[in-house]
Amino acid sequence: MISLSVLALTFGVVFLAELPDKTALAGLVLGTRYRASYVFAGVAAAFLLHVTLAVAAGSVLTLLPQRIVQALTGVLFLGGAAMLLLKKDDGEEEIRRPEDQSFWRVAGTGFMLILVAEFGDLTQIMTANLAARYDNPLSVGLGAVLALWSVAGLGIVGGKALMRRVPLGLITKIAALLMLGLGAWSLWEAVA
Repeated sequence: MISLSVLALTFGVVFLAELPDKTALAGLVLGTRYRASYVFAGVAAAFLLHVTLAVAAGSVLTLLPQRIVQALTGVLFLGGAAMLLLKKDDGEEEIRRPEDQSFWRVAGTGFMLILVAEFGDLTQIMTANLAARYDNPLSVGLGAVLALWSVAGLGIVGGKALMRRVPLGLITKIAALLMLGLGAWSLWEAVA
């Protein structure tokens, strides 16, 4: 049976923890480049998988080797930043047209980015802990997935709105610099 209080508590905790996290940045970057609904479909599927794993595993996820997860996340962020900075922009193709990008390719990109970047993340561990504490996997799972989808949606929509006011080249450079910072931070955490 669904407990609204457990669902609301989980939603609030996960939403606040995820809001300043890399997911909003990833959604923003993907949202500026691709059709928002395609991006959201991939991101939402990845979060659903993460929440399912967290709820099923309970607190076992806290035993994963955090250094490996942090190192892999750092390398992926640095690779993403390098791709953004080294991409040649002839000025004509600033925005990829949705018809040029298939649903599966765009959704797959969003799925893989979130799947790897968020594995072993604080919100996944929190979700596992909440599931173990309240022994109500349905309420915890629903609260967590709704919170994560909300943050992703805000990032994706925010990316589209931002693109209307700021040139894509500037957004790309800022995102690349933020990704460089996140990559360096993740690698530092992996070795420290």
